Amino acid sequence: MERAGAARDLVLGYVYAPNAIDGAMRAAIPSLERLADLLGLARSRRISLSDHLGTYSYKVHGAGCRFVSDNGTEVDVDFAADGSEVFDLWRLRGYGLSLPEPVDVTDEDIRSAVRSLQPLLNEVRPGWFSVAN
Repeated sequence: MERAGAARDLVLGYVYAPNAIDGAMRAAIPSLERLADLLGLARSRRISLSDHLGTYSYKVHGAGCRFVSDNGTEVDVDFAADGSEVFDLWRLRGYGLSLPEPVDVTDEDIRSAVRSLQPLLNEVRPGWFSVAN
């Protein structure tokens, strides 16, 4: 039961982390309307592909961005065509291992935690999830 609770807390922490990141990025880049807009700004060279802003560093990659807080916590997220944040088990696991007190749970524990959080989370394609609207 302890691992299941740890996995659930890990998933919830990851799900809510982009809210804090969004606030920090908006404070640093006032023209930013939503977190997904970082990709367009970076690709149009209005901002760097990677930088340190406020309490986060970021690095744009492919369809997403990797954010690292000053305490080392990593949140790697991809963005769907509509700008929503999508993630997979690998990103959840990486987040858990980067926490100041690392959470090392199995993929099956994470998978079970994600299932237990439906309908908060939607599976948008096999193995990829987003927060329900």
